[in-house]
Amino acid sequence: MAKRYDAIVVGSGMTGGWAAKELTEHGLETLVLEAGRPITPALDYVEHVPVWEKRFRGLRDRNAQLAHQPIQRECYACDEWSSKFFVDDHENPYTTDPDMPFLWLRGRQVGGRSILWGRQVYRWSDLDFEANLRDGIAVDWPIRYADIAPWYDHVEEFIGISGEPLGLPQLPDGRFLPPMELNCVERVVREALAKRYGGERVLTIGRVAILTQDHLGRAACHYCGYCERGCITLSYFNSINATLPAAQKTGKLTLRPYSVAHSLMYDKKKNRVTGVRVVDAQTKHALEFPGRMVFLCASALESARLLLLSATPDTTGLANSSGQVGRNLMDHVMGGGASGRIDGNLDKTTAGRRPNGIYVPRFRNLRDGPKSPFLRGYGYQGGGYREDWGRGVDQAGFGADFKRAMRDPGPWHFSFYGFGECLPNPDNYAELDKTKVDAYGIPVLKIHCRYGENERAILKDASIAAAEMLAAAGAHDINPFVENNAPGKAIHEMGTARMGQDPKTSVLNGWNQAWDIPNLFITDGACMTSSACQNPSITYMALTARAVNHAVDLLKRREL
Repeated sequence: MAKRYDAIVVGSGMTGGWAAKELTEHGLETLVLEAGRPITPALDYVEHVPVWEKRFRGLRDRNAQLAHQPIQRECYACDEWSSKFFVDDHENPYTTDPDMPFLWLRGRQVGGRSILWGRQVYRWSDLDFEANLRDGIAVDWPIRYADIAPWYDHVEEFIGISGEPLGLPQLPDGRFLPPMELNCVERVVREALAKRYGGERVLTIGRVAILTQDHLGRAACHYCGYCERGCITLSYFNSINATLPAAQKTGKLTLRPYSVAHSLMYDKKKNRVTGVRVVDAQTKHALEFPGRMVFLCASALESARLLLLSATPDTTGLANSSGQVGRNLMDHVMGGGASGRIDGNLDKTTAGRRPNGIYVPRFRNLRDGPKSPFLRGYGYQGGGYREDWGRGVDQAGFGADFKRAMRDPGPWHFSFYGFGECLPNPDNYAELDKTKVDAYGIPVLKIHCRYGENERAILKDASIAAAEMLAAAGAHDINPFVENNAPGKAIHEMGTARMGQDPKTSVLNGWNQAWDIPNLFITDGACMTSSACQNPSITYMALTARAVNHAVDLLKRREL
């Protein structure tokens, strides 16, 4: 008879690693199911492999990517070093409407996409948790900042966040390690914004899950800068570097790679999930793993897919009495901003590759102050940089003098790149495609998603405001832009099994627990009720730790 685990976690990435750590540290025998292969940092991390050691000199194997990764190659990180951390699109297909493209960028390996994330870490505030209620959109969050603040602390103290406290109500400060330094041009722009806008628009160094000093056995960053290729010194947070090793130390973890989740096992009489069905990715054999409770941490779309695949004869999906599973799919809108040239400081340059940029927190539609013609807001990432030898590609010149000129860096430039909030919309949804299966014989998703007028207005405003700030900083050759990126490209998909206050209109309660099935928890991006404009990853992690603590309390009271 198969071993019955205290808990089964589906997915080993950002939230799966946290669920594993918290469950095992509470003494629970925990099985983590990962669809992809194991990762060996000493072999798979390639951040120090130089360009001349790559067959295509960093320009990618374009034929191979067209054949196997036509969607994944849209991500900047899917390059000649890191494409192995992205799925094969033909083995893992999905479908969309012809006029509604969606970029589902995925990583199937132990660690998931936590190997590849941008590492930006920003708490949410009650401006975000109260937004739906305030605007009369979708449903209200069942929690507020006070409910999650201790769990933000808990997560930050473990993973190590470098950043600068600002005292802004819309962007709560956290438990920070020393911040990385702004470069000379970033300081120029920061001072110009302070002079022109006072405290309305604030430029700071990014808050980032990268160590600036040794922390809990992990080494400080040495600024090699290619974090998406791995980190052999464990200086940035991912589940392989931090949470999974912590879980392993307890002796309570079983990690099973090559385990493609097919559906959840369900006992209707007891109204409990009883385990997870998988397809072994190597043998294609069907297997079943019994468990006392299940945490879905597979990503917003994969977790929704599992619930839909687990439909019983009288349901349209497990835990779906509300009809909201798969609905309200969101991804941050990105690509409104501006760039320009900043004269001066030609006697200064940068050293190393700082794996971080600047951040300008949201300044539109705050509690106090003027309101914009659109709802919600946006923040900027970006930074200052000098042109390098690559500028010679489109400059006139030839011979020894030209080569010598390329040895010196060119002028300074600065860029603001906006990320904005996406409103929840039930017309943005995912459903099972009845005609197509993946390489394991499992029905795939059909995704219906497009940005609306509010998202487009956010990008337009972000472009205009960025140009204004560059002008205030004395920039020249200012180039405002608004990109036409498809949903999914921000890789922040969320909302397909939202939390709420009413089981009639939401899938999960305020503890990430399914209203319909008490021993089922969902803590990845699926649980999000709105999207805010910040990177959501630390909110997922804090919600996961909080949900595990609640589940353990229920177990102690024999309520699960």
